[in-house]
Amino acid sequence: MKMEDDMLESVLWMAHEIQARVAELGRAISNDFDGRSFVVLGVATGAFMFVADLVRHISLPLQVDFVRVQSYGNNTKTSGVATIGTDCKIDLKDKHVIVVEDIIDTGITLAKLVNHLESKGATSVSVCVLLDKVFRRVVPLKLSGSGKCYVGFECPDYFVVGYGMDFAERFRSLPCIGVLKPEVYQQ
Repeated sequence: MKMEDDMLESVLWMAHEIQARVAELGRAISNDFDGRSFVVLGVATGAFMFVADLVRHISLPLQVDFVRVQSYGNNTKTSGVATIGTDCKIDLKDKHVIVVEDIIDTGITLAKLVNHLESKGATSVSVCVLLDKVFRRVVPLKLSGSGKCYVGFECPDYFVVGYGMDFAERFRSLPCIGVLKPEVYQQ
C-alpha cells in the first residue's frame, strides 16, 4: 500500500470498476463513429491514463493528440478562468473530434475548449468524460455538429484524485479514484 493511499478519505471507484466502464465507453464510441475517422484529443495531464485506456478499447482508426487547458492550478476549486496553455498539433479542420476529459465540474474549461476547437474548423466536437459533477455546472455543455457526450460516472461533490487526477501534481498514479482527506489540501 502506498503512503498516498493513507491520504484518502474513501474510495469511490476501484480500478476494476474504472476499467469496466472505460471498456463500455470505448465500445459505444466505436459503434457511434463506425465508418468515420476522428481525433481523440486528451486534456492533459489529468486525462492521460483515461485516454490511454480508452483508445485501446476503440476498434476504429483514430489519431491522438493532447491539449493543456487549465482553470485549477494547485487549488481545489476552479479560478473561473480557463486558459489554453498548449494547443494540439493535429490540424482539426473538417475532422470529428472527441475531447477526452477526466472531470467536468463547472463546465468553464470545457466550454472554452469546445469553442476553441470549433474555431479551428472541427466538423463536430464530442466529449468523453470520466467523471461528471452535473450539479456544479455553471456553463451548460454545448456540443457542435453531431457531437455526443459520453460519461463514465456521475461524481458526488468531493475533491477526487487518482487515475491521472491530482492535487498539486500528486496522487495521479493511484489506480482507483478516491476522495482526498481535507486536511491534505487545506494545509
